[in-house]
Amino acid sequence: MADVAIRKPALAGRFGGSAAVRLTTAPTASRVALRAPAESLAALSSALGLALPDAPKTSGRAGARSALWIGPDEWLVIDEAGADLMATLSGAGTLHSATDVSHRNVAIIVSGPGAEATLSAGCPQDLSLSSFPIGAASRTVFGKAEIVLFRTEEDAFRVECWRSFSDYVFGLLNEAAEDAGH
Repeated sequence: MADVAIRKPALAGRFGGSAAVRLTTAPTASRVALRAPAESLAALSSALGLALPDAPKTSGRAGARSALWIGPDEWLVIDEAGADLMATLSGAGTLHSATDVSHRNVAIIVSGPGAEATLSAGCPQDLSLSSFPIGAASRTVFGKAEIVLFRTEEDAFRVECWRSFSDYVFGLLNEAAEDAGH
């Protein structure tokens, strides 16, 4: 019998944070980078079972599925239940481009009363609740890495980053969390 390589997920078993911030890796999820013209939104929203947002810094959510507005014709769709988003979108019957990015991205959950301060240490955006409310999402940077940031609760954020940057992002978040805990 041949040896079978078992792939260890990026950041598997990593935890971090401080008294004010908890860092955890999000469970595996399905992700699709979706591009489509405005006239395709209704059919795609129907296929996905949620309203694709059409304004900057917004998201749509239904159950375990979220669609984050990334640009005028671009969304990151995340299904935390691991549904086959490519199959779902293939039956939409409308013009669109969908790329499975499930294995490219890793998500880190930053939560607790110091979550906003932790992210502000490396992100140039105003993350105050009034400027970045629950449900807000945007493509931005954290340190030197591009991320997609999604505020899921008043004191919780989902940080999506490329797997190749995940160790760097997690380490920087951990340092910032320690500072936020003081």
